[in-house]
Amino acid sequence: MHRTPIDAPIGGSDRRLFLAGMAAFAGAAGAAGAAGAASAPQVAVPGAAPAPGGAPHRHSFRLSAVAPQLVTPAGTRTQATVREFPALRGMSLYKLAIEPGCFREPHWHANADELGYCTAGELIVTMFSTGNQRDMFRVQAGEMYLVPSGSFHSLENVGPGRAEVIAAFSHESPEDFGLSGAVGSMSAPVMGNAWGMEASELDGIVRRPVDIVFGRSDGAADPPPPAAANRWKFGVEAVKPMIVNDFGSARLARADAWPALRTQSMYSLRLKGTGMREPHWHPETAEMGYVLAGRSRMTIKSPHDGPASVDTYELGPGDMYFIPKGYPHHIENLVSDELRFLIFFDRSMPEDIGYTGGIPTFPRRIVAPTLGVTEAELPRYPDVASDAMIVRKRNPVAP
Repeated sequence: MHRTPIDAPIGGSDRRLFLAGMAAFAGAAGAAGAAGAASAPQVAVPGAAPAPGGAPHRHSFRLSAVAPQLVTPAGTRTQATVREFPALRGMSLYKLAIEPGCFREPHWHANADELGYCTAGELIVTMFSTGNQRDMFRVQAGEMYLVPSGSFHSLENVGPGRAEVIAAFSHESPEDFGLSGAVGSMSAPVMGNAWGMEASELDGIVRRPVDIVFGRSDGAADPPPPAAANRWKFGVEAVKPMIVNDFGSARLARADAWPALRTQSMYSLRLKGTGMREPHWHPETAEMGYVLAGRSRMTIKSPHDGPASVDTYELGPGDMYFIPKGYPHHIENLVSDELRFLIFFDRSMPEDIGYTGGIPTFPRRIVAPTLGVTEAELPRYPDVASDAMIVRKRNPVAP
């Protein structure tokens, strides 16, 4: 649906005064956050995005600065779980790179759904799930897949170049079980009984309870299945944006468009150089984001009072962040190039409350003293019935 930008309802000096005041507030909040970060005790976490003074921010994580925790000739895995990014709760993220002709071994996650977004290449996803359900489908850059917790699945690179995936999980510390370690943990007689074979016929199988994670296919892949609809696949970049105006857009992968989703969802957010995601929060919903392209700044307010409750930081490609349920925050494009975010949520239908629609709900006689002015001094901000979501960044970027 089309959203009206915040600038549409009114113009003139009142509007400029209001936005200038809000910009000053944001600048003061950022300065307060930096001062608080300088005075508060900090624990160095590898990958934590540094503040201007060098201290790490508690809500952001520089995944691009972390060396892959697993490196093999067939692929790499770089992870941000609660161990690497202590702020995470109920969510985590893996970055997978799979070389041509290689695969992520058949495996399952005991405690988490997996929601993947292909950023490069071409993959075949093979799944075996409850009810003896078999699925095989192809995903390419800009397409997504979903694997419910416990479902057996693999990812095979069938393209000419490296395939890359950003995978979000519904637990801060996902548990993985691979085919290699699962079979390797059982004796030859046990596996022979399962397959109706003599134990001696299994002598060549490697027996160790350790997963290979990545491997190289023994032969060329079968022709990819034709591009067909599958309940576990969603072409998010091919759908019409549900939020769009002159300053940006958002394509939504949530349960109303993708019914298979049950614990997660994702918004593909794009902000033009003139765009900003208005200050807002998500009731009962945590948010974890990954930057695909561009440079941005975010401010997050924590529930306690004082300068240390404000965290302002910049993000670039490969950076990520986490926002707990209900914490107010904004996203601002810092450059003229397009900003691209993958924003994951821990609910299949995330909710949203913004400043632009929320503040006018309350009488000006209440809002004015709350913001430290008289009703006559309170700017005539737009009285809109719904949030603007994406707004025009009409004021200069604050230093």
